[in-house]
Amino acid sequence: MTPLKLVVLDRDGTINEDRDDYVKSVDEWVPLPGALEAIARLNHAGWHTVVATNQSGIGRGLFDMAALNAMHLKMNQLLLKLGGRVDAVFFCPHAPLDACSCRKPLPGLFELIGARYGIALTDVPAVGDSLRDLQGAAAAGCQPHLVRTGKSASLDREAMAEVLEKVRGTRVHADLAAFAEALIQQERALRIETGKSNSGYGHLE
Repeated sequence: MTPLKLVVLDRDGTINEDRDDYVKSVDEWVPLPGALEAIARLNHAGWHTVVATNQSGIGRGLFDMAALNAMHLKMNQLLLKLGGRVDAVFFCPHAPLDACSCRKPLPGLFELIGARYGIALTDVPAVGDSLRDLQGAAAAGCQPHLVRTGKSASLDREAMAEVLEKVRGTRVHADLAAFAEALIQQERALRIETGKSNSGYGHLE
């Protein structure tokens, strides 16, 4: 049986534009340039993608589940046009003072993903734009990847060094498209090295 190829993605600031006042409606959910194309490309290369996202706006009373579901319906409808999909969205609805176990930087969301798919998360790539994304991923055993969009876009060299010191082994990419390119290239190189077929992998532009 072929092992499941899984990528865990943060949402706000990684797939779509982030907002200081929270993404509260379907109209405010705006994909970042090239992000949906990157997810579709990963799908075409055999990767399943899931989202792990803090959505404390629910706990704060800023929007409800109907609004959240509408955002994710929009995301998957746009992905469908590109031949891609997000398999599932795992979200924490709690406000910070709720003291839950699923709000990143805690690993609860990632552990739920591992339990749902029945896999160990060791070396599963997890992509986000903030320190707490990286910390949650690393605590669950995932391989942390930082994209320089969203919250990390404005980090200077010193701030970036501090983030990378806190979560050792983090790999940095310009955006989700650059991450997808790197992951596909890495696996392609591994297949060449091991003599496996290269068919079925995403086209390199």
